[in-house]
Amino acid sequence: MFQGKAELFKGLYAEEWVKEQANNPNPVIKIDMSVLGSYENKKELNDSIINYLENYIFLNDLSISSEIDASKMLFNIIIRLYKQFGQVVVLIDEYDKPMTDNLNNLEKAEEMREALSKFYGVLKGCPYLRFVMVTGVSKFSKAGLLSGVNNLKDISMVSKYADIVGYTQQELEENFCEWIENASQNLSMSRKKLLDKIKEYYDGFSFDGVTNVYNPFSVLNFFDESDFKNFWYMSGSPSFLYNYLLNHQIKNPDKYDGINVPENFADKREIESASVESFLFQAGYLTIKKKLLNEFVLGYPNEEVRSSLADMYLDDVYHIEGYVSLGNAIWKALEDENIENLVKSFNLAISGIPYEDFQKDKLAPSKDKLLNEIKEDKKLEGEKKCEYWYRSLFVMLLRGAGVIYFAEVHTFKGRSDVVIVFKNKVVVVEFKLAKNSSEVEKKRKEGEEQIKSRDYSSAYKGTNKKVIDLVLVADDEKRQIVL
Repeated sequence: MFQGKAELFKGLYAEEWVKEQANNPNPVIKIDMSVLGSYENKKELNDSIINYLENYIFLNDLSISSEIDASKMLFNIIIRLYKQFGQVVVLIDEYDKPMTDNLNNLEKAEEMREALSKFYGVLKGCPYLRFVMVTGVSKFSKAGLLSGVNNLKDISMVSKYADIVGYTQQELEENFCEWIENASQNLSMSRKKLLDKIKEYYDGFSFDGVTNVYNPFSVLNFFDESDFKNFWYMSGSPSFLYNYLLNHQIKNPDKYDGINVPENFADKREIESASVESFLFQAGYLTIKKKLLNEFVLGYPNEEVRSSLADMYLDDVYHIEGYVSLGNAIWKALEDENIENLVKSFNLAISGIPYEDFQKDKLAPSKDKLLNEIKEDKKLEGEKKCEYWYRSLFVMLLRGAGVIYFAEVHTFKGRSDVVIVFKNKVVVVEFKLAKNSSEVEKKRKEGEEQIKSRDYSSAYKGTNKKVIDLVLVADDEKRQIVL
C-alpha cells in the first residue's frame, strides 16, 4: 500500500488510496523477527539482527557502511531512505519472539528483552517516520519491550479496530458467494447448514467481547479443500505456549472456558507474573466472549481451537502416539456401551505416557505441588486435583478424535464431570481417584451415589434419550482405570 502498488488492490476498498499513494510512495522497512536464526545471548541476537539488516541493505542496493550495533544500523538505514525517498514506513512482525522463545528461562528472557528494548528504542520520536506498525503474539511484553516508544498506540483490544484481522459474518457471505456455493455442492449441504457449520468451526474470535471474526487462514483453506479440517493447528502452534504449559502446573483445559478475568489481565510487565489464561489468550486459544463492567469472560472461540488445544495437549504435554485412534476407540466403546473396551483403550493411552512424565507432575502432581495448589484454591482437595488429570486426558482424547462432549455440566444440585451426547443416548461420566486397589469399590460407590443424589441426569429427562451413568475409578498406585 505505501509503495503505491495499486494493481494489487484492484476492486478493493483501498484501491483509490493506493493509486494516490503511487504519486509519492514511501520506502518500507519490513522486519520479521521470526527468521533471525539462532542466538544464545543478546550479543548473538544483535548479530542476527545485523545480518538480517545487511541482507535488506543488499537487496535494496543501499550504500550503508557496516555496523556492530543493530540499533545504530537500523537508524542509519532509516536516515538513508529518508534522504533518498522521503518519510519511512517500518513494519515489524513477531516483535516479541526472541523473548517468548525463552519464557522457561527468565534470566535469558530478560536479557533478550533488554536487547530488543534498545533496538526498538530507535523508533521513539524519530522524525523520519511516516508510519510504524508492530505485531506479535504477546501483549504483556509490550510494556517492557516498547515502553520507551511512547509514540506507539496499542490497538490490540480497542473496539474500533476489533474487525481488522479477520472476516466478519457479513464479509464472509458477501465476498465468498461462489466459494460457499461450491462447498455446498461438494459437501451436499444446504447453504444455511454449511454456513452454520463454518461458523461453528472457524468463527468466534473477539478482541472486545462484541465483534466476532473468522480466522482467515482457516476459512481460505476450507474453501480451497471443501473439508472441515483443523487447519489452524496444522499451521503450527506457538512453541512458547506448550513449553510454558510443560513447565508449569496447568489445570484441566476446560477450567479456562468461561473464566472471568480483570480487564487488564493481559497487561503484565513482568514475565513471571503473567497468568496461564493470558498466554492462552495471546496465543489465540482463548478469546473474549463478553465484557462485564471492568471484567472479561474468556472462552474457546470455536471447534477448531478446542480441537487444536486437545492436539497440543496430546502431542506435547501427554506425548501420546495414535491418540486419534484411541479417542475413536473410546467413543465407539461408549456408543456400544462396551465399558470393558472403553477402559482398555483409556488405559492404553495412560500407559503411553512416559513414567518420567508422572514424576514431573504432568499427570499426577506431587504432594508439595498439591499443597501449594490447595493454598491457592481452598475449595478443592488434593485428591480432587489428581482426578482432574485423569479427566483431562479423557476429554482431550475425545476432543482429539473430534468428539463433542460437555464438561462440568451444571444441575441445580451440582455438576457432573463429563457428558457425551449421542443421537439416542446420553452418557454421564464421573471420575473418582483411589489411592490404591483397596479403595476402588468405596470410590465407585461414592461416584454412583453422587450421580444419583445430585441428579446429574435431570437435564436429559423428557428427551427420549437413554441415560447411562458411568463411574470411572483411577487407581493412582497402578496408574490406570479399574473395573
